[in-house]
Amino acid sequence: MTELTDYCLSVTCNDCTTGTIDISQLIFSEKAGIFSALKDMQLFNQVRIELGALTWPNAADLDPVWMYEEIGRARNWCVPG
Repeated sequence: MTELTDYCLSVTCNDCTTGTIDISQLIFSEKAGIFSALKDMQLFNQVRIELGALTWPNAADLDPVWMYEEIGRARNWCVPG
């Protein structure tokens, strides 16, 4: 996983499936909840992989199965807000 610009991440799964995840729509949506804190790029850039999920120090995470399925479909995934 590599941090890109503008709330995007480049990921490579265990089976070498690769793609780009854009979570800006989620972060800036009215329903962002815990993800709204990720507007702070210092926090956003602290993303790590924990048990297969992209996870941040504030306990926000993305479901790895959902992420894998969406990347497999289009290689680029805009996480809905």
